[in-house]
Amino acid sequence: MASELPPGLRVALERELTGVSRRDLAGRAAATSRAYRSGRGSAGVIRGRDDALAYALTRLPATFAACAAAFGEAQARAPGFAPASLLDAGCGPGGGTWAAREVWPSIARVDWLDASTPFLDLAQRLSAGTFEARITRGDLGATAPSATALSAADLVLASYALAEVAPAQQLQVIDRLWDATLGLLVLAEPGTPAGYARILAARDALLARGANLLAPCAHAAPCPLAAPDWCHFAVRLPRSRDHKAAKGVDAPFEDEPYAYLVAARPGVAGGPAPARVLAQPRAGKPGIDLKLCTPDGLERRFVPRRDKAAHAVARRLDWGDAL
Repeated sequence: MASELPPGLRVALERELTGVSRRDLAGRAAATSRAYRSGRGSAGVIRGRDDALAYALTRLPATFAACAAAFGEAQARAPGFAPASLLDAGCGPGGGTWAAREVWPSIARVDWLDASTPFLDLAQRLSAGTFEARITRGDLGATAPSATALSAADLVLASYALAEVAPAQQLQVIDRLWDATLGLLVLAEPGTPAGYARILAARDALLARGANLLAPCAHAAPCPLAAPDWCHFAVRLPRSRDHKAAKGVDAPFEDEPYAYLVAARPGVAGGPAPARVLAQPRAGKPGIDLKLCTPDGLERRFVPRRDKAAHAVARRLDWGDAL
């Protein structure tokens, strides 16, 4: 799945940047990054239009790329799945929705839920002329009986959203998301130990609810990884000139680490990967070393160069690939 923003989204972002001070955006982006790293949520960080735009310039490409990678795996595991409706819960500026529509053009109805008015307003402007979304302003983490109801959808997405929810409410949120899921639920989080811990807790909760795991897991048994190891992947995405300027970097690309989970209702045809590459393959003269998650647990597999057929397959494998 391509990690580059679709043309319509690139043009919309460029339109938003017209006449805006790049220096001001860079300062806002830096302040936003510091605030997020300190544990503050969007409500205390994204206070207006320019804050939302600075976030979109520096973070939307990465969240789009991570979601696109997760959706690509979902499509590979359930090729017959063609969702007509999408709920993007905690949608932010809408990058996950754009990724979903790239993978599944069948999506005709989009619902957005977010508590941030600046994010929702920006998401509307970016999507204008391309697609429309029904908007609900509400807090995903609100779990009281009066909490905003989630619209049922074939595809439900929560990307980089669980971190915004208080730990005590996260499993209740997973239950709400699963109740709204008619087909697939896709969760994406930063590829950090904390992000993986949130995905792992969601995995346990969804298995208890009868979900089928399609990706990245190769089984429904307890995760075999032990600290300090954690399950995460990385996607490489290009940086635009404005993206580089806002971040104060020269490299034309960045690598976004992410953790994800794809859970399916029993009626969705598909199955888990037979094995998953959990780290960058290590190639040497004798052959290639692979770290795999398999139905039998973790496996270190050496593919010798002399086994030409197997070596040819291993050479094409990358971190995160299904084997």
